[in-house]
Amino acid sequence: MSETSQTPTNGQQRVDAASARIVIPERHPMVTLLGTADSLLRVIEQGFPAADIHVRGNEVTATGDRREVALVKQLFNEMMLVLRTGQPLTEDAVERSIAMLRSAAEDPGHPAPSEVFTTNILSNRGRTIRPKTLNQQRYVDAIDKHTIVFGLGPAGTGKTYLAMAKAVQALQAKEVNRIILTRPAVEAGERLGFLPGTLFEKIDPYLRPLYDALHDMMDPDAIPRLMAAGTIEVAPLAYMRGRTLNDAFIILDEAQNTSPEQMKMFLTRLGFNSRVVVTGDTTQIDLPGGTRSGLKIVQEILADVPDIHFSVLTSTDVVRHKLVSRIVDAYERWDAEQEAEAGRVPRKPVQRRTGKTGAARAPRQSHRTES
Repeated sequence: MSETSQTPTNGQQRVDAASARIVIPERHPMVTLLGTADSLLRVIEQGFPAADIHVRGNEVTATGDRREVALVKQLFNEMMLVLRTGQPLTEDAVERSIAMLRSAAEDPGHPAPSEVFTTNILSNRGRTIRPKTLNQQRYVDAIDKHTIVFGLGPAGTGKTYLAMAKAVQALQAKEVNRIILTRPAVEAGERLGFLPGTLFEKIDPYLRPLYDALHDMMDPDAIPRLMAAGTIEVAPLAYMRGRTLNDAFIILDEAQNTSPEQMKMFLTRLGFNSRVVVTGDTTQIDLPGGTRSGLKIVQEILADVPDIHFSVLTSTDVVRHKLVSRIVDAYERWDAEQEAEAGRVPRKPVQRRTGKTGAARAPRQSHRTES
């Protein structure tokens, strides 16, 4: 990378400029790096507004701010490392790569994009499940290193999906003998008697997201057989009471809808050679008014307990449609404004009506008699 510096003579602050020339090997067709109709190139240009990027043949030239130019060169190197694994590049992956490189520039301990995007958790029917963001990578690493992991974050951040993938991976590697998936059926208040159908039909809608994830990760024909053998168990949280779960990978989903008592009950089911992942979003609590969320309280109680880890994902980790991330951010801003507004509005003082003497008026007595 060749670099040049410019010092203006008109008394303005010095501009630290540089240039870099990146030669793309022939084994990487330029369309794989730049995208169809240069769609990926446009993402790169938007991500580095302080650098001018030009492409001629198989050469990319970047000029501008020294730090931006260095990041552009690093980005293309990372993109080529990802392409070597056979993975295609998408606009979303390039955007996330730029964000990771900027984070790594501030904290050298951050992993490189190629490390994140080439981490394979599970492969099934030609589809590979991988972390897609830095926080997702940290979340997956924490599951490997700790006995109990809490995955906290908004919808679409992959909390449950990645935990399910790690559970299936552990089962296939024979690290555990069974998978137990559970979630509270709080929408019905855990009182399911008023719903039509058998007990299974009543609880099935609340557990359906867990079944859907399983079908993405395993042979659908094998799932009924594994469930019949007890190797995979999907059950409401109430069914965990009184049990000790050994040699199992246990996932509690939608944990924000547990009471403090339910959370304690669940965590104390942990047996030998078992791992627990608890997922939830404290901004979507469906508990009846006045009931505190067990997921909120547990962060205060277990914050300093060894071998328990809290992984926090944010709107930047949302891997659904881009609008989901914007919706999450908009709601967070609205909640903050509402809290600030509530803090600014003074409470109206209670005024007592008084007579001419200034004494408080005695309450009017009722003349109604009890029969």
